[in-house]
Amino acid sequence: MRIGGRLAGAIEVLAEVEERRRPIANALKDWGTAHRFAGSGDRAAIGNIVYDALRCKLSHAFLMDDGSPAALAHAVLYRQWGISPETLAGMLDGDKFAPEPLPEATLAAFNSRSLADAPDAVRGDLPEWIVPAFQENFGEGWLAEAEALNLRPPLDLRVNTLKADREKVKKALSRAGADLSAIAPNGLRIPPGAGPDRLPNVTAELSFQKGWFEVQDEGSQIVARLVDAKAGQQVLDYCAGGGGKTLALAAAMDNAGQVHAYDADRTRLAPIIERLRRAGTRNVQVHDDAAGLEGLQFDRVLVDAPCTGTGTWRRRPDIKWRLSEKNLEERTTQQAEVLAAASRFVKPGGALVYVTCSLLPAENQNQVQAFLAANPDFSAEPVETLWPGLFPGVAAHPHFTAGAFATLTPAITGTDGFFCAILRKRV
Repeated sequence: MRIGGRLAGAIEVLAEVEERRRPIANALKDWGTAHRFAGSGDRAAIGNIVYDALRCKLSHAFLMDDGSPAALAHAVLYRQWGISPETLAGMLDGDKFAPEPLPEATLAAFNSRSLADAPDAVRGDLPEWIVPAFQENFGEGWLAEAEALNLRPPLDLRVNTLKADREKVKKALSRAGADLSAIAPNGLRIPPGAGPDRLPNVTAELSFQKGWFEVQDEGSQIVARLVDAKAGQQVLDYCAGGGGKTLALAAAMDNAGQVHAYDADRTRLAPIIERLRRAGTRNVQVHDDAAGLEGLQFDRVLVDAPCTGTGTWRRRPDIKWRLSEKNLEERTTQQAEVLAAASRFVKPGGALVYVTCSLLPAENQNQVQAFLAANPDFSAEPVETLWPGLFPGVAAHPHFTAGAFATLTPAITGTDGFFCAILRKRV
């Protein structure tokens, strides 16, 4: 397909996402099924346009004075792919699969408007009601934080030290351009590329099938390391989901001790069994019923709580525009319930590690402070004092709130957004 067909395909998918409020991945999959003539490179390019468009939806619409799918898709090529309107017009000329040209008024707006004149929400490509929360969390740096969430994410991998070391996996993935992560000691990173570039399908690699590595954002690897699980300990991953952090904990413990992985959602938990088998773990017990945990006490309890996912907007920009204040209220209620339930399993002297992939104070520091006020037998252990020992020689570090809590972000640490608090139970 030429660029005209790819542009037209992206416009179709954007319309589907907008009109039917569908997840991007589902809309792209259905488009590919209905257009089997499109090759893998075409589908990747179309997906890139769609994701880029939705990451910067408000600023694209402002500069084009038009928020239609066609205007957003064209804005991607103009602003993010470096193709001028004049050059693109020449590329589309004579292409029978190209979309209709944009109205002259839209092009005139793009040539005359400046983001400097736009409201804060537009400059940051944030829902307007979210801006105060970012300003509260990051102060004068809020806009840089918001802008970093609008960039393409890399592909991060965690080396499974039960089966391989980092240099061995890096060599095996040399064709994919994998290099060492900046912070996570067992991480590798593949850059995101630009324009129509597609990321490699690393799960098709033999080294993946052998269990040498897992796909896991570096931020997720970092918060799993902050649990500080050691060989011989008893550890509970209370909201285990698909098992990414469970696998990291099991490897950190070198298959010694015990990791209990629990999630109330059996659908989310289902993939963990195959992942554990491939990784060669022998110290994990999986639970889909909390009754199986009754009477147990743990050295470490990890709560990767349900949240709004604001820290993952680079990867899932569509959820940014579906998020509402009601959603936030529902999540904070769930988080409080999960924290209370999980805290029962922490033994005296043990640690409750609270994690979200959110960047909103209501889900993070405010949630923790409310828990601590209601549970005086717990106290916050400063993450800032633990950081140098867990990440020796690493210059980069998270944003520390009063030294007690850690926030990872694309702008600060080059990772997805994560919040981490370590709460120690008194003996």
